[in-house]
Order: sequence, then C-alpha cells, then structure tokens
Amino acid sequence: MTGNSTGPDPSRGWDDFWTRDRRQRRGGGCLPGGASGIEDVQKREWQGFAKNLPRKSRILDLATGDGRVMRWIAAVRPDARLVGVDQAMVLPEPPRGSKVRAGIAIESLPFSDCWFDAIVSQFGFEYADMEQAAQEIARALKPGGVAALLTHRPDSPIVAHNRARRHQISWALDEAKLVEQAKGSLSLRRTGANSIVPPNLAAAPAEGARRFGHGSAAWEIAEAVRRSLINGNQASMQIVALLDEITAKARSEISRLQSLEEAAANLERPEAFAALLAQAGLVQSAVKPLNDRSSSSPFADFRTIRHI
Repeated sequence: MTGNSTGPDPSRGWDDFWTRDRRQRRGGGCLPGGASGIEDVQKREWQGFAKNLPRKSRILDLATGDGRVMRWIAAVRPDARLVGVDQAMVLPEPPRGSKVRAGIAIESLPFSDCWFDAIVSQFGFEYADMEQAAQEIARALKPGGVAALLTHRPDSPIVAHNRARRHQISWALDEAKLVEQAKGSLSLRRTGANSIVPPNLAAAPAEGARRFGHGSAAWEIAEAVRRSLINGNQASMQIVALLDEITAKARSEISRLQSLEEAAANLERPEAFAALLAQAGLVQSAVKPLNDRSSSSPFADFRTIRHI
C-alpha cells in the first residue's frame, strides 16, 4: 500500500509494518484496541462475497499485506485461484495455496488483459492513484467481472486511532525531542559531566505513558531511547546509530499514517469516485457501511463494482 504524502517514502513504513512482530500488531496494527470485532465483520463480508463467485475463479488481491483476505476467501472457496500483490517489498508468507508478489503498484499490474474473474482489495485501492488504479482493474478483469473494495472512511475509528498514533510519535520526536536530547547527552558523557541517562530522559517513558497511555507510540519511543542510553557495552557511535534507526523507523511510520489519512480523504466525494469508475468502464453497484460493536461510527465501506 502506498500513499501520496510528502517526506519519507511510505512504502518503507509498510515494509516495517508487515515485518514487525505480529504480536505487536493487534488486529492488523491499524485497528484501535478493543476493536477485535472489526476483523469478524471483515471476514464475514469477504466470505459472503466469495461464495457468489463462479467456480475456480481467478481472484486478485490488491495491497494484500499479510494475505488475510485471501485466507478468508480460501476458507470458503478452496477452488479459487488466488494471487496477491503489494507495494511493500517485504511481506509475510502468503496463505497456503495462494501466491504473492511484492513490490507491485496497483497502478501497474503485471497481468494480462481480462485475466481475473474478480479483484478484491481491503484498505488498498484508495492509497493508489485511483484513476489509474480503476483503469488497471478494468483492464485486468474479464468482461462481466466483479471487484470488491473495502475502503477507509474519514470519520472512522480506524482513522482516528491512527491519527492519534501519529500525534504520539510527533510528540516524542518533535515536541519532546527525545532523540536530540539523547544525542546531546552522549556528547556530555564524554566530558564526565552527565550521568548515563539524564533525569528527563529517564522519566520520558512515564511521561509518554501519562500523556498517551502505556504501550502508546510515545511510550515505545521514549523507552527505546532510554534503553539505547543504558547500553553500556556500546560506544557512542553505535548508540548514535541506534538512535538514528529509531528516528528513521518513526519517521517512516509517520509517513505511513499520513498516507492512511490521505487515503480515507480520497473517498470523500462520491460523485468524483463514480465518475472515475465510469471513465474506466466500471460501475459501483452497492456501498455498504460496516460497523462493529466497539463504535457507533462505521469503520469502513464495502463497495461492490462491476465491469460494464
């Protein structure tokens, strides 16, 4: 998945996202805590969609990520021939019986014309140049084929959760300037004028937890900085390298989170969306807001699209 934001390449953020320890990505990482019901709703929608496809359908999953949509579909349609693509260069192993190709943009699919019976995407299509993506979907779909897109909503709890995480990271890097302070403490350490961890940095994890919650991105970064400084077995240059890596990953995640917000905003104008589909020879036949029990606001829209 990719976005259109400036700054660090969001694809680096998606690489980090998919290679991060899966235990740290509750519900896929983008979902707010306590929203496990969202995955149940997603699974139900995808399996209901798949049950109506022709036998032995060729199905393409755009922005496949960890392949969860293919896994859900395969559970009810073991006859389906599934392949997933993603912009990220590093991806988890795909579900058994499916194939995956990394480093593939939605706007430039490496498949023949009229190849797929169905094309699906969960939180992927809206990250692309949607006009070009629609053209590619229409090209790769067989005449009469169907696409299904599960898309973000600007007012969803998912977007709100990720916006909050972006603010937490920005607090640690730009407001509290934890990495800058840590590097400064290394310079003072060489003169013997500073303790191993200055009091303000030692207290930063607790401050991040107080402001944003234990386990928040603010706490995570503050704790990572603190631990970098107490590693007495490493020279200053090695500690600086660790701090630089913390910064690089945090900046790439900010870019990824910004791309998520921008992707949701891409769908705020229904008329413009319908027009770009029509230009590609596609028509949206249904839009279904999806809710789970954790929020009164829909967390996504499930869109069914047909190739004219």
